[in-house]
Amino acid sequence: MKKTALYPGTFDPITNGHFDIIERALKLFDEVIVAVAGSADKKPMFTLDERIEMVREAVKNLNNVTVVGFDNLTVELAKANNATVLIRGLRAVSDFEYELQLGYLNNSLDDTLETVYLMPKLQNAFISSSIVRNLLKFSAKTEHLLPKEVQEIIGSMKSCTLQ
Repeated sequence: MKKTALYPGTFDPITNGHFDIIERALKLFDEVIVAVAGSADKKPMFTLDERIEMVREAVKNLNNVTVVGFDNLTVELAKANNATVLIRGLRAVSDFEYELQLGYLNNSLDDTLETVYLMPKLQNAFISSSIVRNLLKFSAKTEHLLPKEVQEIIGSMKSCTLQ
């Protein structure tokens, strides 16, 4: 039986840490669906379409990865895509409490859905989308934090205001 995992997130933008988690998940599951959340309440820097494009470009050379956008409950998306596992990334202890609550919540909504927590490599453990967004606001260096395809997309947006 094919094991499908869903990796949901805002990915505003996708970072090397996210990419690392996707690669790790591919070692464990037959298919990984990267689900880019609309997350209007978070007021993302990039539109949903821009974030989906960035993720698609970042993972284009990985087999068995699909990218979708969504604006509904994660458990509903998982069920619609026959995913039995949710992937969540943990960088530090500070992530754990929130991610644990989210995992319990999702399991309370669908007790057949498991959550697997993966850690990125140490070199990526400090990277977060919010750090990248802050650097982008000041036109600071982000090449070491983002997949090169994402850096190129963002670079081509320089004519737009990234505030």
